[in-house]
Amino acid sequence: MRSTILIGVLATLVSGCMTEQQQLQQRQPSAVNTALARGRFDLNCPAATATVLSSDYIQPAIQGPWVNGLNRVEYTVGVEGCNQRTTYVVICQEDTDTCFAANPRNQEPIR
Repeated sequence: MRSTILIGVLATLVSGCMTEQQQLQQRQPSAVNTALARGRFDLNCPAATATVLSSDYIQPAIQGPWVNGLNRVEYTVGVEGCNQRTTYVVICQEDTDTCFAANPRNQEPIR
């Protein structure tokens, strides 16, 4: 009886945890919208569109018994429109609704 309850509890806990791939898929729309908003502003092009070029799950640099770093998902998103294009690296912290879009290497939009 105890082992059945324990198995049920463990199955519930494991099913509640998302894999890295599921995290990447879940956060991708937010990342694309973040890059698209910045790209439309930077390019001064409301008609710009976005494409995900790559994605990665970033584990914390610091982990230990007293310190837990932050898990993040990272996307490289290309934005193009109005005869211009640029790329952004978008970072989203796990368990939040926010993402940050940055130009890699402070590049200027390609014209």
